[in-house]
Amino acid sequence: KLSDLNVYVVVIISFYEIHLYICNLTNEIDMADVHTKDIRSYNMSCIKNKNTKPEMIVRQYLFKKGFRFRINEKRLPGVPDIVLPRYRTIIFVHGCFWHGHSNCRYFTLPKTRTEWWRNIINTNKKRDLDVSLELQQAGWLVLTIWECQLKSANRQETLDNLVANIQFKSF
Repeated sequence: KLSDLNVYVVVIISFYEIHLYICNLTNEIDMADVHTKDIRSYNMSCIKNKNTKPEMIVRQYLFKKGFRFRINEKRLPGVPDIVLPRYRTIIFVHGCFWHGHSNCRYFTLPKTRTEWWRNIINTNKKRDLDVSLELQQAGWLVLTIWECQLKSANRQETLDNLVANIQFKSF
């Protein structure tokens, strides 16, 4: 019956409001977040840091062009995404959001907890710079490909330029 359905809806909404109230009292969730800390932690843990789609695009293209490489080399600073030992070249494939790509339409700071996110992204940018300098001082050519450069419109040009940079360095 329709009246029974209305009662159930009111009860469900009431339980949800009580749950939110209790969670806020125990600091289990922030008001700006709709998930508990455990659920948010699980969601964040599912974000891949290896074998991402942009990395796979670059690796497949390089392999088709005859380049052989290592991936996620733990013995090098920063655990580079792609290492071409023969060419003394390292390629980092950065996500625009996580690495703070300047002037990129895919990078915007979240509206909630803005200062916290700014600190996280600035720390990533500083680490990227430090690792890049350390590798260059060790004699490596360090190339960075941004996620936005691998969107359909720019992909071929980006990958062709990447190969040209690798081959130019080898002479």
